[in-house]
Amino acid sequence: MPYYPIFLDISGLPCLVVGGGETARQKTDPLLECGGQVTLVSPTLIPPLRRYADDGRIGWQERGYRSGDTDGFRLVICATDDTAVNRQVFEEAEGHGIPVNVVDVPSQCRFITPSVLRRGALCIAVSTGGKSPAMAKKIRRQLETQFGPEYAALLELLGDARARMKERFADDAQERLKRYEKLTDSDLLDLIRANKMDEARNRVEACLSR
Repeated sequence: MPYYPIFLDISGLPCLVVGGGETARQKTDPLLECGGQVTLVSPTLIPPLRRYADDGRIGWQERGYRSGDTDGFRLVICATDDTAVNRQVFEEAEGHGIPVNVVDVPSQCRFITPSVLRRGALCIAVSTGGKSPAMAKKIRRQLETQFGPEYAALLELLGDARARMKERFADDAQERLKRYEKLTDSDLLDLIRANKMDEARNRVEACLSR
């Protein structure tokens, strides 16, 4: 079965990561970047994760996984090499209706994490449906050459323009759409790449003008 692509807002949500090794760190970092409130359950942590705990960036239960540890969490990731623990975490999360991912065990995943490219508000996620994470990473690296940091600035301008268009043309959806498409099809990106931000802003103002 194919996976249903979705972007989740986890800001402020309690997220559980079971494990304390490098894989757990790789799963913890994106959760923190997106505002998740992360708790780790593991007898030990590698130094980077220990620093997170010491700095108060994550919660840490300094022990092995116990039955009931998934209670109250909204997202669960299991990053251990213990098949019994993996199965227990999966079954308990499933029983509570909590989305769960057991790393590298597709049959125990209700979601998978793609290879992600971020440029400000732009987020491009690449997935192979769990078939080949290495290929997903290779494709992401190829995309990095096509979508540079200029896209972050572009989306800031477009986002501001869209909000203002909603106010200025509140009663005319067709006019908003026409002007917004004209703006996205303009040379804004070329101007940003040439570091001509004033000209880019002028292009936006011209499009907003009645």
